[in-house]
Amino acid sequence: MTIRRFTEVLDPATYKVLYLSDSKLMPRHFYRGLLEQLGCESKFYRGDAKHQLHRKIELMRGIHRLQPVVVVDEAHLLDREMLEEVRFLLNFKMDAQSPMALILVGHSELWDRLGLQAYAAIRQRIDLQCKLAHFDRAQTGAYIARHMSYAGAEHDVFKEAAIEDVFRFSSGAARLINKVCTRSLIYGSQNKHRIIDDHMIKSVIQGELS
Repeated sequence: MTIRRFTEVLDPATYKVLYLSDSKLMPRHFYRGLLEQLGCESKFYRGDAKHQLHRKIELMRGIHRLQPVVVVDEAHLLDREMLEEVRFLLNFKMDAQSPMALILVGHSELWDRLGLQAYAAIRQRIDLQCKLAHFDRAQTGAYIARHMSYAGAEHDVFKEAAIEDVFRFSSGAARLINKVCTRSLIYGSQNKHRIIDDHMIKSVIQGELS
């Protein structure tokens, strides 16, 4: 959701967004995925594909005045070979300029990995680190209420004690809030309950999410 919102506000006349999400992403697949989104058939060998991508980016920037923005999702799952390839990719004209804006999106363990000495060269090329903090108790309640409003609910569906248990289980992580609330709504629908209470939340957590 955060990535989608970020890319929506970029001016398409200035930026070209390229998106990849593959937990088993390998360098050859990385270049092929980017080149396909640019309307090109990738060459087979990695080195050839890399040069092909650089040429395409130079044309894009020089002729069309477009800045490529490459978003790699689930980056915490990338192996060392792929992370090293990111470093080589950014070595462009002796580091005089960056060929693209590269955004690595992943769980917090991504930064823990990059903190290791083995990844120091990659870490030094990162200009900006952003971290989404977990919601507090009040924000969790507001987050649930807003989602229910978007879904068309005209009254409170989750009791305060239920929200308390959701917060306790999720520690304010949006993905876990979504999971326990969705499962609880399905459970409530199956059992013909119009209100979700703390007993139902506990049943879902213990029965499905523990």
